[in-house]
Amino acid sequence: MLLTHLLLLLLCLTKRSCSAALPRVTQTLLAQFQGVLWAWDPEKDSTEIIRRALKLLDIICRILELAECQYNPSSDYSMRNLDVCRKIYSRMRSSEQHYPSVPLAALRNALHFTLTAAQVSRHPLHVWNQKRLSFRIGDSYSSEDFNWLVDYYLDIYSGDPEVAFDFLFLLGDLEVRCSPAKQYQFIENLIACMGSNMPVHLRYAALRATHIVQEEIASIDALDAKLRDMVLTKLSPAILTTVCPRPGTTLANDPLYFFHDDRDECYLELIFSLVRNSSWHARLIEDHHINWCISMNAWYCTSLCMSHAFYLSGILLRIAPEQLSVASLNVITEQQWWDMLRMAWDYAFYRTDYCFKFLPALVEGTKRHMQIAFEFELDGLYLAVDRVLMALNERYSEQGEGEYVVFAVKEFSDMLGSRPRSY
Repeated sequence: MLLTHLLLLLLCLTKRSCSAALPRVTQTLLAQFQGVLWAWDPEKDSTEIIRRALKLLDIICRILELAECQYNPSSDYSMRNLDVCRKIYSRMRSSEQHYPSVPLAALRNALHFTLTAAQVSRHPLHVWNQKRLSFRIGDSYSSEDFNWLVDYYLDIYSGDPEVAFDFLFLLGDLEVRCSPAKQYQFIENLIACMGSNMPVHLRYAALRATHIVQEEIASIDALDAKLRDMVLTKLSPAILTTVCPRPGTTLANDPLYFFHDDRDECYLELIFSLVRNSSWHARLIEDHHINWCISMNAWYCTSLCMSHAFYLSGILLRIAPEQLSVASLNVITEQQWWDMLRMAWDYAFYRTDYCFKFLPALVEGTKRHMQIAFEFELDGLYLAVDRVLMALNERYSEQGEGEYVVFAVKEFSDMLGSRPRSY
């Protein structure tokens, strides 16, 4: 009977029925399936009803995808569904063979159902605006509670793009890190998922997951030789391919894929972390990351994206001029430098905990390129620098940690403050 109702509802959705009852029916059906999962105890023999329900998960996923926004997901429901997946996986791992009543395919279906019920879209551009919206970790959870996802992913990964997307999306959304012992395999799989033959949404999910391990790969000198070689020679170029336009793409015919604010912010923050380590500089130049950042500068500074301007400033000011070709440097005009740097100060107030070691370089870079500024722009710069200084004074002192940073910013603020105001 349940299968009959499912198929009828699926038929209606396929025909794009606009019935006013559709949202209520879909919500009820979703609740019934979630109730079955929550009531199931994987430590005990599952009933025939539950076995059938698990087999029907792929059908309910199809219905939910077709219904689009016809139902209201709940973050609490999402976490409970995910907890069921964890229990299934734990039961499977505790047996020498797969749990006979729950084959691996059913476990994959349960995970796919969890994301589908949370309205996670596979559209490439929607991958980014769903960040931190689909799954919210409450006080009763920590990211360590989801380490099993890494183990599960590495245990079953078989090149299936949709299964890989489910895992990488969750790892990125929940900010789950892998253990040092599994870093090599994890990064090797990330590189595979960034391959040019993979769907765009999977490549984006892999980029998000790479963003989580940015601190680990930034400390390139601390990695063992084998992992360091893979990160530098394979992961670095793979990262760039996820944001560079596809062959034949132009800004005119595909603007959303050419530049995308959320995707590019993720990429820039990742490169910002890597460039803090001078051991990364030569590789970032060789793999054309710096040239790509230079090409992004004109677009994002014109569109007044403060966060992008901040990360671009941190990247370009940390690369020594002698490391770049004259042609590359000449691409950035004085006006573009100034626009980028003044917007960087506006955003620095929000990231003083993350970027305070970069601030002296930002001070010196701004001094070099502020000569073309209008008076009202310098007034705005003074206000932005003063806000950053106030935030630094609350977090650091002039004696001890951050002393040289606070001093450099204060000196710059005093210099700007001594000018006659235009207001």
